Amino acid sequence: MATNLATATAGISEEPKLYTGQFWLLAASHCLFAASFTMIIPELPSYLTSLGGADYKGLIIALFTLTAGLSRPWSGKLTDTIGRMPVMVIGTFVCILCSALYPLVSGVAAFLFLRLIHGFSTGFKPTASTAYLADIVPAHRRGEAVGIIGVAFNLGASSAPPFGSWIANTQGLDMMFYASSGIAALSILILLQLKETLPRKQKFSVKLLKVSWKDVWYPPSLAPAMVLFFLYTGYGLLLTVTPDHSEFLGVENKGAFFFYFTGASLLSRLIAGRVSDHFGRVPVIRVASALTGFGILLLGYGGGKLGLFGGAAIFGFTTGIGGPAIMAWVIDRADEEGRGRAFGTLFIALEASIGTGALLSAWIYANDYSRLPLTYAVFAGISFMSVVYIMWWERREVRSGI
Repeated sequence: MATNLATATAGISEEPKLYTGQFWLLAASHCLFAASFTMIIPELPSYLTSLGGADYKGLIIALFTLTAGLSRPWSGKLTDTIGRMPVMVIGTFVCILCSALYPLVSGVAAFLFLRLIHGFSTGFKPTASTAYLADIVPAHRRGEAVGIIGVAFNLGASSAPPFGSWIANTQGLDMMFYASSGIAALSILILLQLKETLPRKQKFSVKLLKVSWKDVWYPPSLAPAMVLFFLYTGYGLLLTVTPDHSEFLGVENKGAFFFYFTGASLLSRLIAGRVSDHFGRVPVIRVASALTGFGILLLGYGGGKLGLFGGAAIFGFTTGIGGPAIMAWVIDRADEEGRGRAFGTLFIALEASIGTGALLSAWIYANDYSRLPLTYAVFAGISFMSVVYIMWWERREVRSGI
Protein backbone atom coordinates (compact mmCIF):
# COMPACT_ATOMS: atom_id res chain seq x y z
CA MET A 1 0.00 0.00 0.00
CA ALA A 2 2.78 2.41 0.97
CA THR A 3 4.67 1.55 -2.21
CA ASN A 4 1.63 2.20 -4.37
CA LEU A 5 1.01 5.51 -2.62
CA ALA A 6 4.61 6.58 -3.15
CA THR A 7 4.43 5.64 -6.81
CA ALA A 8 1.23 7.63 -7.28
CA THR A 9 2.73 10.61 -5.48
CA ALA A 10 5.84 10.45 -7.63
CA GLY A 11 3.69 10.34 -10.76
CA ILE A 12 1.85 13.46 -9.67
CA SER A 13 5.05 15.34 -8.87
CA GLU A 14 6.53 14.44 -12.25
CA GLU A 15 3.61 15.95 -14.18
CA PRO A 16 4.93 19.02 -16.02
CA LYS A 17 3.77 22.35 -14.69
CA LEU A 18 2.31 25.17 -16.78
CA TYR A 19 3.32 28.29 -14.88
CA THR A 20 7.08 27.79 -14.75
CA GLY A 21 9.86 30.33 -14.83
CA GLN A 22 10.34 29.63 -18.54
CA PHE A 23 6.67 30.34 -19.21
CA TRP A 24 6.67 33.71 -17.45
CA LEU A 25 9.95 34.79 -19.05
CA LEU A 26 8.52 33.95 -22.48
CA ALA A 27 5.34 35.90 -21.66
CA ALA A 28 7.34 38.93 -20.49
CA SER A 29 9.49 38.87 -23.61
CA HIS A 30 6.40 38.54 -25.82
CA CYS A 31 4.75 41.49 -24.08
CA LEU A 32 7.78 43.74 -24.52
CA PHE A 33 8.19 42.67 -28.15
CA ALA A 34 4.59 43.66 -28.90
CA ALA A 35 5.06 46.96 -27.08
CA SER A 36 8.18 47.76 -29.09
CA PHE A 37 6.68 47.72 -32.57
CA THR A 38 3.20 49.00 -31.65
CA MET A 39 4.20 52.01 -29.54
CA ILE A 40 5.36 53.95 -32.61
CA ILE A 41 2.35 53.22 -34.86
CA PRO A 42 0.10 56.20 -33.87
CA GLU A 43 2.88 58.68 -34.66
CA LEU A 44 4.06 57.18 -37.96
CA PRO A 45 1.43 58.82 -40.22
CA SER A 46 2.37 62.33 -39.09
CA TYR A 47 6.06 61.42 -39.24
CA LEU A 48 5.68 60.24 -42.85
CA THR A 49 3.73 63.42 -43.65
CA SER A 50 6.60 65.52 -42.29
CA LEU A 51 8.88 63.71 -44.73
CA GLY A 52 6.57 64.63 -47.62
CA GLY A 53 4.83 61.27 -47.92
CA ALA A 54 1.25 62.08 -46.94
CA ASP A 55 -0.08 60.18 -49.96
CA TYR A 56 1.64 56.96 -48.86
CA LYS A 57 0.15 56.52 -45.40
CA GLY A 58 -1.62 53.33 -46.47
CA LEU A 59 1.76 51.67 -47.00
CA ILE A 60 2.80 52.07 -43.36
CA ILE A 61 0.91 48.94 -42.32
CA ALA A 62 0.71 47.30 -45.76
CA LEU A 63 4.49 47.01 -46.22
CA PHE A 64 4.95 45.82 -42.64
CA THR A 65 2.40 43.01 -43.01
CA LEU A 66 3.71 42.11 -46.48
CA THR A 67 7.14 41.07 -45.27
CA ALA A 68 5.65 39.56 -42.12
CA GLY A 69 3.59 37.21 -44.27
CA LEU A 70 6.26 36.50 -46.87
CA SER A 71 8.85 35.59 -44.23
CA ARG A 72 6.69 32.96 -42.48
CA PRO A 73 7.85 29.94 -44.53
CA TRP A 74 11.49 30.73 -43.76
CA SER A 75 10.90 31.55 -40.10
CA GLY A 76 8.90 28.34 -39.68
CA LYS A 77 11.54 26.16 -41.32
CA LEU A 78 14.41 27.79 -39.42
CA THR A 79 12.49 27.40 -36.15
CA ASP A 80 12.36 23.65 -36.81
CA THR A 81 16.01 23.39 -37.84
CA ILE A 82 18.38 25.89 -36.21
CA GLY A 83 16.16 26.26 -33.13
CA ARG A 84 13.48 28.36 -31.50
CA MET A 85 15.87 30.69 -29.69
CA PRO A 86 17.85 32.01 -32.69
CA VAL A 87 14.67 32.83 -34.62
CA MET A 88 13.13 34.65 -31.64
CA VAL A 89 16.33 36.65 -31.18
CA ILE A 90 16.55 37.51 -34.90
CA GLY A 91 12.96 38.76 -34.97
CA THR A 92 13.43 40.92 -31.89
CA PHE A 93 16.79 42.24 -33.08
CA VAL A 94 15.08 43.55 -36.23
CA CYS A 95 12.91 45.69 -33.92
CA ILE A 96 15.98 47.03 -32.14
CA LEU A 97 17.71 47.93 -35.40
CA CYS A 98 14.77 49.43 -37.27
CA SER A 99 13.51 51.54 -34.38
CA ALA A 100 17.02 52.93 -33.87
CA LEU A 101 17.27 53.81 -37.59
CA TYR A 102 13.99 55.75 -37.94
CA PRO A 103 15.52 59.00 -36.61
CA LEU A 104 18.18 58.79 -39.32
CA VAL A 105 15.65 58.56 -42.16
CA SER A 106 15.36 61.71 -44.27
CA GLY A 107 13.24 60.64 -47.22
CA VAL A 108 9.98 58.86 -48.03
CA ALA A 109 11.60 56.00 -49.94
CA ALA A 110 14.01 55.24 -47.10
CA PHE A 111 11.18 55.31 -44.56
CA LEU A 112 9.02 52.90 -46.58
CA PHE A 113 12.00 50.58 -47.10
CA LEU A 114 12.58 50.57 -43.34
CA ARG A 115 8.91 49.65 -42.76
CA LEU A 116 9.38 46.78 -45.20
CA ILE A 117 12.38 45.48 -43.22
CA HIS A 118 10.64 46.06 -39.89
CA GLY A 119 7.92 43.60 -40.91
CA PHE A 120 10.38 40.72 -40.70
CA SER A 121 10.24 41.07 -36.91
CA THR A 122 6.65 39.83 -36.63
CA GLY A 123 7.33 37.25 -39.31
CA PHE A 124 9.98 35.63 -37.08
CA LYS A 125 9.37 36.26 -33.36
CA PRO A 126 5.73 35.07 -32.94
CA THR A 127 6.32 31.93 -35.04
CA ALA A 128 9.24 30.78 -32.91
CA SER A 129 7.64 31.94 -29.64
CA THR A 130 4.53 29.84 -30.23
CA ALA A 131 6.62 26.78 -31.11
CA TYR A 132 8.67 27.33 -27.93
CA LEU A 133 5.48 27.60 -25.90
CA ALA A 134 4.22 24.31 -27.31
CA ASP A 135 7.48 22.65 -26.23
CA ILE A 136 7.29 23.69 -22.57
CA VAL A 137 3.62 23.37 -21.58
CA PRO A 138 1.63 20.24 -20.63
CA ALA A 139 -0.39 18.83 -23.52
CA HIS A 140 -3.69 18.96 -21.60
CA ARG A 141 -3.26 22.70 -20.79
CA ARG A 142 -2.14 23.98 -24.18
CA GLY A 143 -5.27 26.05 -24.71
CA GLU A 144 -4.86 27.78 -21.36
CA ALA A 145 -1.20 28.49 -22.12
CA VAL A 146 -1.95 30.02 -25.52
CA GLY A 147 -4.64 32.19 -23.95
CA ILE A 148 -2.29 33.61 -21.31
CA ILE A 149 0.48 34.28 -23.84
CA GLY A 150 -2.12 36.03 -25.97
CA VAL A 151 -3.03 38.22 -23.02
CA ALA A 152 0.65 39.14 -22.59
CA PHE A 153 0.97 40.08 -26.26
CA ASN A 154 -2.27 42.08 -26.28
CA LEU A 155 -1.31 43.81 -23.04
CA GLY A 156 1.89 45.08 -24.63
CA ALA A 157 0.19 45.98 -27.91
CA SER A 158 -2.69 47.88 -26.29
CA SER A 159 -0.79 49.73 -23.55
CA ALA A 160 2.26 50.81 -25.56
CA PRO A 161 0.72 53.18 -28.19
CA PRO A 162 -0.48 55.77 -25.63
CA PHE A 163 2.92 55.54 -23.95
CA GLY A 164 4.70 56.07 -27.27
CA SER A 165 2.58 59.11 -28.08
CA TRP A 166 3.25 60.56 -24.62
CA ILE A 167 7.02 60.25 -25.18
CA ALA A 168 6.70 61.80 -28.64
CA ASN A 169 4.71 64.75 -27.26
CA THR A 170 6.97 65.38 -24.29
CA GLN A 171 10.43 64.27 -25.43
CA GLY A 172 10.19 64.24 -29.22
CA LEU A 173 9.84 61.61 -31.94
CA ASP A 174 13.50 60.59 -31.85
CA MET A 175 13.24 59.69 -28.17
CA MET A 176 10.12 57.64 -28.90
CA PHE A 177 12.00 55.60 -31.51
CA TYR A 178 14.96 55.09 -29.17
CA ALA A 179 12.58 53.98 -26.39
CA SER A 180 11.04 51.47 -28.80
CA SER A 181 14.50 50.13 -29.59
CA GLY A 182 15.34 49.92 -25.88
CA ILE A 183 12.18 47.98 -25.06
CA ALA A 184 13.04 45.47 -27.80
CA ALA A 185 16.52 45.15 -26.28
CA LEU A 186 14.94 44.31 -22.92
CA SER A 187 12.92 41.62 -24.69
CA ILE A 188 16.13 40.03 -25.98
CA LEU A 189 17.77 40.20 -22.55
CA ILE A 190 14.87 38.20 -21.18
CA LEU A 191 15.06 35.73 -24.07
CA LEU A 192 18.72 35.06 -23.29
CA GLN A 193 17.64 33.60 -19.93
CA LEU A 194 15.75 30.82 -21.72
CA LYS A 195 17.13 27.48 -22.86
CA GLU A 196 16.68 26.02 -26.32
CA THR A 197 13.92 23.39 -26.51
CA LEU A 198 14.50 21.93 -30.00
CA PRO A 199 16.08 18.50 -29.37
CA ARG A 200 18.02 18.11 -32.62
CA LYS A 201 19.39 21.44 -33.80
CA GLN A 202 21.15 21.97 -37.11
CA LYS A 203 23.85 24.46 -37.96
CA PHE A 204 22.67 27.23 -40.22
CA SER A 205 23.48 26.83 -43.90
CA VAL A 206 22.27 28.55 -47.03
CA LYS A 207 20.52 25.30 -48.02
CA LEU A 208 18.06 25.83 -45.16
CA LEU A 209 16.76 28.94 -46.91
CA LYS A 210 15.34 26.79 -49.70
CA VAL A 211 11.66 26.27 -48.98
CA SER A 212 9.13 23.93 -50.54
CA TRP A 213 5.36 24.22 -50.86
CA LYS A 214 5.11 22.07 -47.72
CA ASP A 215 6.92 24.80 -45.78
CA VAL A 216 4.30 27.31 -46.93
CA TRP A 217 1.19 25.13 -46.49
CA TYR A 218 2.16 22.64 -43.78
CA PRO A 219 -0.46 19.83 -43.99
CA PRO A 220 -1.37 19.53 -40.26
CA SER A 221 -2.14 23.27 -40.20
CA LEU A 222 -4.39 23.44 -43.25
CA ALA A 223 -7.73 22.90 -41.48
CA PRO A 224 -6.98 25.37 -38.63
CA ALA A 225 -5.59 27.87 -41.15
CA MET A 226 -8.77 27.77 -43.23
CA VAL A 227 -10.94 28.31 -40.16
CA LEU A 228 -8.71 31.18 -39.04
CA PHE A 229 -8.96 32.78 -42.47
CA PHE A 230 -12.76 32.83 -42.40
CA LEU A 231 -12.89 33.94 -38.77
CA TYR A 232 -10.43 36.85 -38.95
CA THR A 233 -11.46 38.55 -42.20
CA GLY A 234 -13.76 40.54 -39.94
CA TYR A 235 -10.71 42.05 -38.22
CA GLY A 236 -9.65 43.58 -41.53
CA LEU A 237 -13.19 44.97 -41.74
CA LEU A 238 -12.86 46.59 -38.31
CA LEU A 239 -9.56 48.27 -39.14
CA THR A 240 -10.98 49.70 -42.36
CA VAL A 241 -14.65 50.54 -41.81
CA THR A 242 -15.39 51.05 -38.11
CA PRO A 243 -13.51 54.39 -37.80
CA ASP A 244 -15.90 55.83 -40.40
CA HIS A 245 -18.83 54.05 -38.76
CA SER A 246 -17.91 55.63 -35.42
CA GLU A 247 -17.72 59.07 -37.02
CA PHE A 248 -21.09 58.52 -38.70
CA LEU A 249 -22.65 57.78 -35.29
CA GLY A 250 -21.07 60.85 -33.70
CA VAL A 251 -18.48 59.00 -31.57
CA GLU A 252 -15.76 61.59 -30.98
CA ASN A 253 -13.04 59.14 -29.91
CA LYS A 254 -12.72 56.63 -32.73
CA GLY A 255 -10.55 54.48 -30.50
CA ALA A 256 -13.52 53.81 -28.22
CA PHE A 257 -14.62 50.95 -30.45
CA PHE A 258 -11.26 49.22 -30.04
CA PHE A 259 -11.38 49.82 -26.29
CA TYR A 260 -14.49 47.63 -26.06
CA PHE A 261 -13.14 45.15 -28.60
CA THR A 262 -9.73 44.75 -26.93
CA GLY A 263 -11.17 44.73 -23.40
CA ALA A 264 -13.57 41.92 -24.24
CA SER A 265 -10.84 40.02 -26.06
CA LEU A 266 -8.47 40.23 -23.08
CA LEU A 267 -11.24 39.10 -20.73
CA SER A 268 -12.13 36.09 -22.85
CA ARG A 269 -8.51 35.02 -23.28
CA LEU A 270 -8.21 34.57 -19.53
CA ILE A 271 -10.78 31.75 -19.68
CA ALA A 272 -10.64 30.71 -23.34
CA GLY A 273 -7.81 28.23 -23.05
CA ARG A 274 -9.35 26.32 -20.18
CA VAL A 275 -12.64 26.08 -22.08
CA SER A 276 -11.01 24.48 -25.13
CA ASP A 277 -8.91 22.21 -22.90
CA HIS A 278 -12.11 20.95 -21.30
CA PHE A 279 -14.62 20.82 -24.16
CA GLY A 280 -12.24 20.31 -27.08
CA ARG A 281 -10.83 22.64 -29.73
CA VAL A 282 -13.31 22.10 -32.56
CA PRO A 283 -16.56 22.49 -30.54
CA VAL A 284 -15.27 25.74 -29.01
CA ILE A 285 -14.13 27.09 -32.39
CA ARG A 286 -17.51 26.24 -33.93
CA VAL A 287 -19.41 28.19 -31.27
CA ALA A 288 -16.95 31.11 -31.39
CA SER A 289 -17.28 31.34 -35.19
CA ALA A 290 -21.07 31.40 -35.07
CA LEU A 291 -21.16 34.05 -32.31
CA THR A 292 -18.61 36.15 -34.20
CA GLY A 293 -20.99 36.24 -37.15
CA PHE A 294 -23.82 37.43 -34.89
CA GLY A 295 -21.53 40.08 -33.40
CA ILE A 296 -20.78 41.43 -36.88
CA LEU A 297 -24.50 41.49 -37.69
CA LEU A 298 -25.12 43.50 -34.52
CA LEU A 299 -22.56 46.04 -35.72
CA GLY A 300 -24.43 46.53 -38.94
CA TYR A 301 -28.03 46.28 -37.78
CA GLY A 302 -27.95 47.00 -34.03
CA GLY A 303 -28.59 50.69 -34.54
CA GLY A 304 -26.71 53.51 -32.85
CA LYS A 305 -23.82 53.47 -30.43
CA LEU A 306 -25.25 50.59 -28.39
CA GLY A 307 -25.12 48.31 -31.42
CA LEU A 308 -21.62 49.51 -32.28
CA PHE A 309 -20.13 48.94 -28.84
CA GLY A 310 -22.19 45.82 -28.16
CA GLY A 311 -21.05 44.30 -31.43
CA ALA A 312 -17.46 45.26 -30.62
CA ALA A 313 -17.66 43.50 -27.27
CA ILE A 314 -19.20 40.33 -28.73
CA PHE A 315 -16.75 40.26 -31.63
CA GLY A 316 -13.78 40.82 -29.33
CA PHE A 317 -14.95 38.21 -26.81
CA THR A 318 -15.57 35.49 -29.40
CA THR A 319 -12.36 36.03 -31.37
CA GLY A 320 -10.53 36.01 -28.04
CA ILE A 321 -11.96 32.53 -27.49
CA GLY A 322 -11.57 31.26 -31.04
CA GLY A 323 -7.98 32.45 -31.61
CA PRO A 324 -6.33 30.53 -28.72
CA ALA A 325 -8.42 27.44 -29.48
CA ILE A 326 -7.23 27.45 -33.10
CA MET A 327 -3.61 27.83 -32.03
CA ALA A 328 -3.95 25.01 -29.51
CA TRP A 329 -5.55 22.91 -32.28
CA VAL A 330 -2.43 23.45 -34.40
CA ILE A 331 -0.20 22.33 -31.52
CA ASP A 332 -2.31 19.20 -31.10
CA ARG A 333 -2.06 18.31 -34.80
CA ALA A 334 1.58 19.16 -35.50
CA ASP A 335 4.48 16.90 -34.59
CA GLU A 336 7.25 18.33 -32.42
CA GLU A 337 9.70 18.76 -35.29
CA GLY A 338 7.19 20.59 -37.48
CA ARG A 339 5.72 23.09 -35.05
CA GLY A 340 7.58 26.05 -36.50
CA ARG A 341 6.30 25.37 -40.01
CA ALA A 342 2.84 24.65 -38.62
CA PHE A 343 2.60 28.08 -37.03
CA GLY A 344 4.21 29.69 -40.07
CA THR A 345 1.29 28.39 -42.12
CA LEU A 346 -1.22 29.58 -39.55
CA PHE A 347 0.22 33.09 -39.44
CA ILE A 348 0.29 33.27 -43.25
CA ALA A 349 -3.44 32.60 -43.15
CA LEU A 350 -3.84 35.32 -40.52
CA GLU A 351 -2.01 37.94 -42.60
CA ALA A 352 -3.98 36.95 -45.72
CA SER A 353 -7.25 37.08 -43.78
CA ILE A 354 -6.72 40.57 -42.41
CA GLY A 355 -5.48 41.89 -45.75
CA THR A 356 -8.40 40.35 -47.64
CA GLY A 357 -10.85 41.73 -45.11
CA ALA A 358 -9.42 45.23 -45.42
CA LEU A 359 -9.49 45.27 -49.22
CA LEU A 360 -12.90 43.61 -49.58
CA SER A 361 -14.60 45.79 -46.97
CA ALA A 362 -13.20 48.97 -48.55
CA TRP A 363 -14.51 47.85 -51.94
CA ILE A 364 -18.02 47.00 -50.70
CA TYR A 365 -18.32 50.04 -48.44
CA ALA A 366 -16.98 52.46 -51.09
CA ASN A 367 -17.13 55.40 -48.62
CA ASP A 368 -20.95 55.26 -48.72
CA TYR A 369 -22.58 55.14 -45.27
CA SER A 370 -25.72 53.58 -46.75
CA ARG A 371 -23.67 50.51 -47.68
CA LEU A 372 -22.51 49.82 -44.11
CA PRO A 373 -25.26 47.24 -43.37
CA LEU A 374 -24.45 45.36 -46.59
CA THR A 375 -20.75 45.39 -45.75
CA TYR A 376 -21.31 43.91 -42.30
CA ALA A 377 -23.77 41.34 -43.67
CA VAL A 378 -21.21 40.05 -46.17
CA PHE A 379 -18.59 39.65 -43.46
CA ALA A 380 -21.02 37.95 -41.11
CA GLY A 381 -21.58 35.45 -43.92
CA ILE A 382 -17.82 34.92 -44.26
CA SER A 383 -17.60 34.26 -40.53
CA PHE A 384 -20.43 31.72 -40.75
CA MET A 385 -18.44 30.02 -43.53
CA SER A 386 -15.98 28.90 -40.86
CA VAL A 387 -18.81 26.91 -39.24
CA VAL A 388 -19.69 25.36 -42.61
CA TYR A 389 -16.05 24.46 -43.20
CA ILE A 390 -15.72 22.84 -39.77
CA MET A 391 -18.82 20.73 -40.41
CA TRP A 392 -17.39 19.62 -43.78
CA TRP A 393 -14.01 18.86 -42.19
CA GLU A 394 -15.58 16.79 -39.42
CA ARG A 395 -17.55 14.71 -41.91
CA ARG A 396 -14.43 14.11 -43.98
CA GLU A 397 -12.50 13.04 -40.88
CA VAL A 398 -15.26 10.57 -39.98
CA ARG A 399 -15.28 9.11 -43.48
CA SER A 400 -11.51 8.80 -43.62
CA GLY A 401 -11.58 6.97 -40.30
CA ILE A 402 -14.03 4.35 -41.56
